[in-house]
Amino acid sequence: MPVRLSTLFVCFALIAAAAPTAAEARSARPVGPYEGLASWLDIYDRKPWKQPEAVIRRLRSRGVRTLYLQTGNYQKFRDVMYRNRVSAFLEAAHAVDMNVVAWYVPSFKQVGTDLRRTMAAIQFETPSGHRFDSFAMDIEADNVRDISKRNARLMWLSTIVRQRVGADYPLGAIIPDPKTQRYWPRFPYKSVARLYDVILPMSYFTFRTKGYGKVYAYTKHSLRIIREKTGDRRVPIHIIGGLAGDASPAEVKAFRRGVREKGAVGASLYDLPLMTPSDWSNMKGIDKPVDRRRPQPPVPDRSSETGLPARISAGRVL
Repeated sequence: MPVRLSTLFVCFALIAAAAPTAAEARSARPVGPYEGLASWLDIYDRKPWKQPEAVIRRLRSRGVRTLYLQTGNYQKFRDVMYRNRVSAFLEAAHAVDMNVVAWYVPSFKQVGTDLRRTMAAIQFETPSGHRFDSFAMDIEADNVRDISKRNARLMWLSTIVRQRVGADYPLGAIIPDPKTQRYWPRFPYKSVARLYDVILPMSYFTFRTKGYGKVYAYTKHSLRIIREKTGDRRVPIHIIGGLAGDASPAEVKAFRRGVREKGAVGASLYDLPLMTPSDWSNMKGIDKPVDRRRPQPPVPDRSSETGLPARISAGRVL
């Protein structure tokens, strides 16, 4: 499905000029699938895909409310990967009152294909009639080098998806780390917030900093940036903190504290196979508001700690 660049720019301009504010556009759409503690499973995590029911039981025992399940990416040839196992995950999760959110990584080079695969995930249905509770678009591919063109294609795709799902369907936008915008400058925060109900920043502190105090500050700053850039202090945010296994117990606690103090609707670490018992324990209560009547623990001095995690999952399209 070829799309002319001129058409994309016109579409982008019309959105910016005529769209309502982010808060008006979201109206009363439910954000329940994005609330509380969540976990992530991508198409490369082969072992969990072989045992959907066991995975769901384990997640439920950990207090997980939502599983983010990848249905594909632009490098794959199928619109929805592992269809039978996707069905098994949906039915097992819904049997224990757990949400499942589909997510897909578009390239923005072939937006017709991206649209078809996005709608395939949204419209996916199991033999017994179960469907995903929401869809989140993973907005991170930089295959289109021209930023203006990339933004225009992102907004064209997002606008068509919103039109097709209707006003009441909850959509999530998984966005680049707001504190490191080198590869996606001029990210269209306000336009994205008008079309999507929840912002999910990949605020991977495990790539950027270390130590309790720095992680705590990094988390709060990330949430503050999104609220400033979208112009909406109440925009629902589900923050993704980084690679589980690369964070110390103290850093996970700092992340949890920052999330609770700044009022994100939910939070998670990436991804399921990397989560340790310590990670699960330290993420408990992520969705509970902070009682500000009680004194908060002091921030330990970690100023001497430097360096980045030794293991980074490079070379994968997540």
